[in-house]
Amino acid sequence: MFDTKIAIILLDELETWQKLNVTAFLMSGILGKHSELIGKEYLDKSANSYLALSQQPAVILEADTTKIKKIHERVISRSIASALYIRDMFSTYNDDDNRNTVLRYDSSELPLVGIAIREEKKLVDKVTKGAKLHP
Repeated sequence: MFDTKIAIILLDELETWQKLNVTAFLMSGILGKHSELIGKEYLDKSANSYLALSQQPAVILEADTTKIKKIHERVISRSIASALYIRDMFSTYNDDDNRNTVLRYDSSELPLVGIAIREEKKLVDKVTKGAKLHP
């Protein structure tokens, strides 16, 4: 149904709450870039309305530190638009502080815990090679 694929790659050593938090933030980055993915609001039989959701599902992958860095290198080398989450962001509490903490690192030194991309399916599969489907 979709020519593209959304992939969220998480560091495998994160705790469950961290994985959930990072996934939510990364998906918001994808939806911010691709607002056309937002569907229509939902209504139940009682006429209660609910917020619109993404029309495109995402695959959630996991990788160790070495693999997530390699995936990041592939993303950068192919100039793929991506969302990222770094370890330092667990101790910040606003968007400005998040951006400032990322700015402190060269791209090769980012303490990555998550990356999200949306691209053509085959390219996503190439870039994320080595990551495993999250259990």
